Amino acid sequence: MQPRRRLADLLVLGILIAAGHATPTSGQAGSESAAPPAQASSGRARPADLHPETGNRFPPIRRDALNEAEKKLYDMRGVTDGFGPAALRLYSPPVAESMTAVNDYLRRKSGLEPRLVELAILVTAREMDAEYVWTSHEPAARKAGLEQPIIDTVKFRRDASALGEKERVIVQLGRDAIRKHKVDSETFASAVKLFGHQGVVNIASLIGDYAATAILLNVADQHVRDVSLLPVP
Repeated sequence: MQPRRRLADLLVLGILIAAGHATPTSGQAGSESAAPPAQASSGRARPADLHPETGNRFPPIRRDALNEAEKKLYDMRGVTDGFGPAALRLYSPPVAESMTAVNDYLRRKSGLEPRLVELAILVTAREMDAEYVWTSHEPAARKAGLEQPIIDTVKFRRDASALGEKERVIVQLGRDAIRKHKVDSETFASAVKLFGHQGVVNIASLIGDYAATAILLNVADQHVRDVSLLPVP
């Protein structure tokens, strides 16, 4: 092949590679650099520092390596592998113990309807772009009776004005507190009217609990097990 023709062909190939229409052959790059990165089912590349048993940066905790108090926490949280916040918090047993108690109260003993508990969790997951939390709780929300149109309003960040009064206020509380860092007077007054002062504290604390969970999962770079149910950038 003539040198000029060869140069022209290389230039064309380079343009096609840059545009994503061709891949380097072994002649242009080594086999490792030519191989695409492993993809999570969410579409995000899985970094090299993730542990296959946990889907995050932390190695799994073995139950037989724990003391009796820690084993009780392990069993209480239903940890079966290293996926998710319950397993991560076992690295700090005092955190696991205290946050388990708070979470249990806010989700099950605060008097808030289960479907509204799940709505507050989903709003938080959406505003934090927390794939793992959302993927865990969308099925739980449906099971608790939260209607799919409400779930989709949160998932796709649609206008919430057509929702029921309680649902609308919870969505607005979560969006304002996380996205805007400020809840306006009208939304606060509506929340107090519907849920009372203690109810508002409980809802805000539930949102904060799952925001903290999302941050922990982000630090660990927790990936979902299978398919992510949350569209993220």
